[in-house]
Amino acid sequence: MVDKTNWKEEFQKRFDERYDELKWLYCSLYGEDYQALDWLTAAMAGFYEERSESLKKLDREREANPGWYKGNDLLGMMMYANLFGDTLQGVRSRLDYIKGCGVNYLHLMPLLDSPEGRDDGGYAVADFRKVKPELGTMEDLEELTNDCHEAGISVALDFVMNHTSEDHIWAKLAREGDEAARSRYFFYDNWTIPLKYEQTMPQVFPTTAPGNFTWLPECQKIVMTTFYPYQWDLDYSNCMVFNDMTANMLYLANRGIDVMRLDAVPYIWKELGTNCRNLPQVHTIVRMMRIISEIVCPGVLLLGEVVMEPSKVVPYFGSVEKPECHILYNVTTMASTWNTVATRDVGLLKRQLEQVAALPKDYVFQNYLRCHDDIGWGLDYDWLKQFGIDQVAHKKYLNDYLTGKWYGSDARGELYNDDPRLGDARLCGTTASLCGLEAGLYEKNTAKVEKAIMCDLMLHAWLFTQSGIPVLYSGDEIAQENDYSYKEDPLKCADSRYLHRGKFPWKKWEEKDPVSMRIFNALKEMEKIRASYDVFSGQAGVESLETGCSSVLGVLRYVGFEQHLRAYFNFSEYTQYHWTMPDEEAEQYVDLFTGQNLKETHGEIPPYGYRWYLRIAKKEEEKAPEKKAAPKRKRKTAAETGKTALKKEKAEEAPKTRKTALKKEKAEEAPKTRKTALKKESAEEAPKARKTALKKESAEEAPKTRKTALKKENSGETAKKRRTPGRKESAEKAEE
Repeated sequence: MVDKTNWKEEFQKRFDERYDELKWLYCSLYGEDYQALDWLTAAMAGFYEERSESLKKLDREREANPGWYKGNDLLGMMMYANLFGDTLQGVRSRLDYIKGCGVNYLHLMPLLDSPEGRDDGGYAVADFRKVKPELGTMEDLEELTNDCHEAGISVALDFVMNHTSEDHIWAKLAREGDEAARSRYFFYDNWTIPLKYEQTMPQVFPTTAPGNFTWLPECQKIVMTTFYPYQWDLDYSNCMVFNDMTANMLYLANRGIDVMRLDAVPYIWKELGTNCRNLPQVHTIVRMMRIISEIVCPGVLLLGEVVMEPSKVVPYFGSVEKPECHILYNVTTMASTWNTVATRDVGLLKRQLEQVAALPKDYVFQNYLRCHDDIGWGLDYDWLKQFGIDQVAHKKYLNDYLTGKWYGSDARGELYNDDPRLGDARLCGTTASLCGLEAGLYEKNTAKVEKAIMCDLMLHAWLFTQSGIPVLYSGDEIAQENDYSYKEDPLKCADSRYLHRGKFPWKKWEEKDPVSMRIFNALKEMEKIRASYDVFSGQAGVESLETGCSSVLGVLRYVGFEQHLRAYFNFSEYTQYHWTMPDEEAEQYVDLFTGQNLKETHGEIPPYGYRWYLRIAKKEEEKAPEKKAAPKRKRKTAAETGKTALKKEKAEEAPKTRKTALKKEKAEEAPKTRKTALKKESAEEAPKARKTALKKESAEEAPKTRKTALKKENSGETAKKRRTPGRKESAEKAEE
């Protein structure tokens, strides 16, 4: 049993509210191992006690405002600390630049200790509680997160769950024959079981790291290595793996990390006879991590890296009652965006937009154009098939176009893990180089440079239009190009992802390079506009718009009747025209960039152009429909003969006559209600005589003006009876 005597009331309350579910989930995976569960519980209490008062204060603020990350005021940036500032202290010294970019959410790429040359860009962790010595110390990390919090910046860090480096202490002990350590991994004496796994497990890197297992000659054993041979997969069916990895996560949370990026989370549970992806136990583990973080550090968010098709991604949000990840990467929209750049056809992107828009507003995506990783073409090929698009041929076209092999393409990317047998490969490159800027500058072709700049800006405008958190890849804000120096480094040359992992080009910034500053200033304007209007928040409604042009994407965002945004994006190098609306409506929509309204542009959009047309409703406009339907507009006078007469008049009278008659009625009538008038009529006229008069009027009157009818009434005896002395003057005016 765990000693709870020293537990603080705050921790006790959170724990009591969630423990029953945590216990049930834990036992569903690990049986009734209460000793292991008690160990986890004690560790949670310990990490809560260790947590600083400043972080606890932040936890309380975020508990009080659980939707703090769902608005339109967050802008992220992801970066490698060594590429941006050499060390963690170097990043600290550059915080003014980060804040000047409008960034308030900083994602630091893997920085924990990992062996050089066998680190997979930092994703082969040798020690979860130690920073790479060349970057600094854990104290440096805490100082950086403290400075970020003071500057209003949240910090994200990768938490590599699926595997450890072969240099991790557990792996070292396993090599030496420690059975407890070996039980934390998947160790086998021969190939019988590994070969059974291989029958159903897809390969992650079929070219650079084929297979899912590695032979260890020094100990004559086989170990599971889904990614690279130096990354050993952890066995989460061992409760102590879950306990220790959760403790590592909480340790990092207490260093000031606000967002835990759960790396490769779909892979963490393995089961023979399956593809070892997205198994139900994965969701149980993520749900337990969510519960534990809500108890110990409720200000910390879980960001799931799920690089799968949409149907596999969405379940990682969990449900409204049992949530899992707070945020997920919007991988499919990113890939569909680059597909659209290459094809100039927005059909697939429009479909993806509609699928995301149909999800609950509580689901928050992290949107991006580029990141540290490659672009995989996991598109909706079942949908594309109906248009005669073959998956292998289409992937080849996309890669040919975006590497510049296709005639007329100025894109400059490189392939990663090219597999000619499957016709599959992934793409690498920076946003600017994929848009053609590198080629344009190299050729000194001003037209190509201009086209590339417009393409780059259009893509960022589309990024900022999406619901969720937009995240820039460090360097994109000043149009950083590919860095080919990795080819000269023997430790990096085999991995083309280093093409877009170059040193930050500080020279461009310091010398105020014209192209870089143009991109930078344009993005700043977009960020400012986005943060200023509620229509960009995650709670806004989103729909696609039919544009009548296959190269123009249309997006409607709205907040009730108050704000409507019609955004358009031209994915082609030619001027295009999209459907608009009647002039009186179109002139209400003003482009937030140019000040022109939709009526003035006539739906014209320049090559790689983008438009944010906003309409803000005024209070008078909101009340207009009510005024139109108000009963005051249908006042009735003594000169009228009830509902039947009104209906006949509507059929008989021309619209002009009706308008005139209504004006005269207003002048004629006393401020009394129709009810009073009708009562007087019924008191003055016998019901039979009234009916007869009505029939005669309708039989006698041709569809002429109301004036004629009024004259007839005035010349007859009935009109004399109906007219009251106080209305003589009104009646005489009406006759005139």
